[in-house]
Amino acid sequence: MNTETQTQDDPLAARRRRLKFRSWHRGTKEADLLIGGFCDRHLNSWGEDMIAWYESLLEEQDVDIMAWAIGTQPVPERFQGAAMDAMKVLDYIPMPEKSAKT
Repeated sequence: MNTETQTQDDPLAARRRRLKFRSWHRGTKEADLLIGGFCDRHLNSWGEDMIAWYESLLEEQDVDIMAWAIGTQPVPERFQGAAMDAMKVLDYIPMPEKSAKT
């Protein structure tokens, strides 16, 4: 399937690709893991409204997004809701596997 066909099948495909890139290239490893992990877990299930919400969220500073996710700062009203609740769970952050000791 070529890119043009994918875009016709999913008009949000280009936005999803852009969001995935932006989520994993934040500037710090911590932000990449939190924001990128959240994106990987949820992005493909989102429609237009949630994608617009996430695009708006990514315009915010990483330290603010991380503080809202871990609960050290109150979440602004415009970002409150089910998606932010899902971000606060933090179960989407990829954890490195521990190697077995021999």
